[in-house]
Order: sequence, then structure tokens, then C-alpha cells
Amino acid sequence: MQAYSKSLKNFSQKLRCDQTDAERKLWQRINRDQLLGFRFNRQKPLLNYIVDFYCSKAKLIIELDGSQHYEPDYQEKDRLRDVELNSLGFTVMRFSNDEIYFEIEAVVEQIYLFLEQVRKGE
Repeated sequence: MQAYSKSLKNFSQKLRCDQTDAERKLWQRINRDQLLGFRFNRQKPLLNYIVDFYCSKAKLIIELDGSQHYEPDYQEKDRLRDVELNSLGFTVMRFSNDEIYFEIEAVVEQIYLFLEQVRKGE
């Protein structure tokens, strides 16, 4: 289990109850080990962050980006966060909310293909 800041636990539980529509739509496609038996957690505290979706077995983090993520300050924060997580061996996949709403099959396919490569490497 990856270490995390204990102060994030209550907030992550609240976020699980208050999912966005995009998060709910993707969660319906990846929960209950639907993708090659890989288990995902949602709104998972990890280090000093709360990641949208996390698969520990594949060291995969999936982030869904709403419109605020396209503001310059937010993009820099996301970039630094991704660099830190990548340096610890995590893969971060980012999708826009629009991709979830309008291209969910393509998103799920990208996740599936990544997990397939992980499984082949086991």
C-alpha cells in the first residue's frame, strides 16, 4: 500500500460520495474488476494528493480533467504532480470530461490496452 497524508482521508471519502457525472460514467466501466481483472479504487489518497482512479497492481492513475484543468496555473500544478508521480513509477493517464462524455469507448480501450501490456509483463 502506498503511503498518503492521513489528513486527506476524510476529504477523499467525501469526494467518493460527490462524484462528478464524468467520474460516475467511467467508474461504471472500470469498477468490479471489469478490465482484465484489475481492481480500481476511486478518490484514492496517494502521497499528498487524491487521485481520481487508482489501480495499485498496474501502478496506474487515471485523472479526469474538467475545464479548470485547462487554466495555465492548473496545468502547471498538474504537470508537477504528474512528474512527481511518474518519478515513483506510476503511469498517469489524463482524460478530459468531454472525452468521457463523448468518447467513452475510446477511453476504455486506451485503459484496456495499457492494462493488457501490464498483464503481459507480469
